[in-house]
Amino acid sequence: MTEHGEISDKIVNLVGAVDQGTSSSRFLVFAPDTAEIVTYHQIETKQIYPQAGWVEQDPMEVLSNVLTCINKTVEKLREFEIDPSNIKAIGVTNQRETTVVWNKFTGKPLYNAVLWLDSRTAETVEELSKQRGANAVKEKSGLPITTYFSASKLRWLIENIPEVKEAIKEDQCLFGTVDSWIIWNLTGGVYNGIHVTDVTNASRTMLMDIRTLQWNSWLCNFFKIPMSILPTIRSSSEILGYLSCSSLTGVPISGCLGDQSAALLGQLCLKPGSAKNTYGTGCFLLCNTGKIPVWSQHGLLTTVAYQLGPDTPARYALEGSVAIAGALIQWLRDNLGIVADSSFVESLASTVNSTHGLYFVPAFSGLYAPYWQPNARGTICGLTQYSTRAHLARAALEAVCFQTCEIVDAMKLDSGFPMEQLQVDGGMTSNKMLLQLQADFLGLPVVLPSMPETTALGVAMAAGAAKGIEVWDIASTEASDVTTDIFSPSISQTERDRKYLLWKKAVRRSLNWIDDSPKQNMVLNPILQSLPGGIFLFTSFALLLLAETLK
Repeated sequence: MTEHGEISDKIVNLVGAVDQGTSSSRFLVFAPDTAEIVTYHQIETKQIYPQAGWVEQDPMEVLSNVLTCINKTVEKLREFEIDPSNIKAIGVTNQRETTVVWNKFTGKPLYNAVLWLDSRTAETVEELSKQRGANAVKEKSGLPITTYFSASKLRWLIENIPEVKEAIKEDQCLFGTVDSWIIWNLTGGVYNGIHVTDVTNASRTMLMDIRTLQWNSWLCNFFKIPMSILPTIRSSSEILGYLSCSSLTGVPISGCLGDQSAALLGQLCLKPGSAKNTYGTGCFLLCNTGKIPVWSQHGLLTTVAYQLGPDTPARYALEGSVAIAGALIQWLRDNLGIVADSSFVESLASTVNSTHGLYFVPAFSGLYAPYWQPNARGTICGLTQYSTRAHLARAALEAVCFQTCEIVDAMKLDSGFPMEQLQVDGGMTSNKMLLQLQADFLGLPVVLPSMPETTALGVAMAAGAAKGIEVWDIASTEASDVTTDIFSPSISQTERDRKYLLWKKAVRRSLNWIDDSPKQNMVLNPILQSLPGGIFLFTSFALLLLAETLK
């Protein structure tokens, strides 16, 4: 973090970054010369759970929070005697796959935003997977047909929400991921707002041809989605439009990246084989594969890493996605109440030297990579009377690490690149015990940059480097200039293998928990509809924890 008093007289250029994530919205301002944060403002975003497995947010709240963050950050700049007019451009990075539909004439959402981890479309996905041509979806888009991506969510909205169906019929509907919603509103909304997305976000919809980087009519027909509601696809680094509704009116928006692509760029993973893992609500490991898309044979996704300008070839990545990482720590806090604050999990877990055979598979809404099993559910294995909340806290941290290990294994097999270290970022990386466990279980060094805001940094770099802005020279930025903490493995290969085999055994217990038979569904559905996803599995353990607390 830059000392404001030292730089207020030196600043010539600044670049802003909207970072709209699953749990919060932020606006950060960077100094391109040092890649340091000058100041920022952050607001938490509420999540809505109408039914088991359903996860939503209010798009108007998201937009309001973004605008507030921009205005509050500008106020802080003025307090530090820094002229906000030094902000030459801003970028937008966002939670991917989250689906927003709105009326282009009123600007009002037609439904809540359906979040990326929402699993309501399981039946839709099952039906789509049985359709003729289903196998071609991955070949064209790089993605399997799952609940994760935007197309299945949009299909569900069209089929189940009358307001959406009517708006499409009347040519009043617009669709976008969160970047499109924000940019459309920031550039005027109903008054000629720009309806765009970038190649990285478009690549997460199942509607874009991964090779041509354009919407694919066959994919749109397969999902029965009219192309008229889709935003225009642009590169990740070019002037998209100009702000018209904040204290930065007139400033160009010249960068747009999905959050994981932004983190890849911010971590300077610019060469094929370089990889990073972001520990946020979920875990997202991306490996740069260069100019040619690589198709996974081991449960990973083919996606666009970034495209730094409309005349520049796109770079691709292989990605492994874990649905539940930081969300598991929030669950321990909010649903079980074993800690008052998420930051206490590390200290609680450190009071025991192992889980003593306890394994926690947090498949609350199924398992993502490399399994893609929507019918999996969370399990706790190895419980004994000796088990305490400390063992559960440690097992939760280990679960995040084991899920990452499975993706690293798949990444090595698919990419052909040897992984020498793992670069990490995200909110969970403040937990040093987590990072040491990750190094132990991977058998690789884990590298944490001293400047943790790599997602916002990445989109600021893209915005500042855009043609017509050019205040940030990405090519001259050296990874060697970034100071890091390095966590090295501290357990034997024998111990590592033993723990990993037990984890795999626990995962097998979680698979196919939801039986598709009518008889089984008659029993399960009322329970699932009345409780947050998968919580009923933990009722008995919650009683054990209560007994532990009352001792």
